Amino acid sequence: MYAKPLISATLKPIMLSILAEGEAYGYQIISRVQKMSKGQIQWTTGTLYPLLHRLEKGGLVASYWRDVPNAPRRKYYRLTPQGEQALEREKGQWMEIQHMMAELWGLKLVIE
Repeated sequence: MYAKPLISATLKPIMLSILAEGEAYGYQIISRVQKMSKGQIQWTTGTLYPLLHRLEKGGLVASYWRDVPNAPRRKYYRLTPQGEQALEREKGQWMEIQHMMAELWGLKLVIE
C-alpha cells in the first residue's frame, strides 16, 4: 500500500483525470481507481463522496441523477470547464514534481 500522505495528495488529480475520461458514478470511479492502482489504492465512499462534494462546491465537477433500468437511480459526475482547467494545472504541477524526483534519483524520464 502507498503511504497515506501520498494517497491524500493524489485524490484531486486522480478524480479530475478519471472524470476527464467521461462522466461516471461512484462505484465506477472506485472500481477505476482500484484497477488502475492494481489494488494499491482502495477508495471508500467515505473518501469518494466528500471529495466529489468539495469539487462540486468549487465548480470543478457537476452532477445529475439518471434513472437506470432495473437498478436504483445513480448520481453521475462530470468535469466542468473549470474542472478541465484545474486538471491542466494539476498535470503541470505533477509533471514538474516528476521531473524533479527523476533528476534527484538519477532516473531517465521517458514520457510517451
